[in-house]
Amino acid sequence: MSDITFFGEPEPGSARPFSAATRAGGLVFVSGHSAPHDPLRGIDRGETPADEVRNALVHIAGILTEADSALDRVVQMTMLITDPADYAACNAEYVKHFPRGLPARHTARFGVPTQARVAFSCIALAGDSDKDPSS
Repeated sequence: MSDITFFGEPEPGSARPFSAATRAGGLVFVSGHSAPHDPLRGIDRGETPADEVRNALVHIAGILTEADSALDRVVQMTMLITDPADYAACNAEYVKHFPRGLPARHTARFGVPTQARVAFSCIALAGDSDKDPSS
């Protein structure tokens, strides 16, 4: 029996050798993800930095749900941006997704072999946000 659960494990030989998320010790650790992009399937990450933030956080929220968590359970977020000029636009959209309070956050510049302008990774509490944490 493992005390670590893996979500979205890669296929053998994948160019992305990491799971989408892991759950262990009451926490969910979500790997870095940008907004989904698959032009052949009509999926576009977004036209503006704000679009990319919105679409990336929707994607992160889906991963968190699969791992028995939610955006309102995030305690630490990392925002990765390619262009510091996008920082204000990214922040303006970002805060809309955390109406109950902003998690701790680290922001850094990144460069990966995609055209993504923004990506996120996070750590969240596992479990339902509607449950009383004292029970």
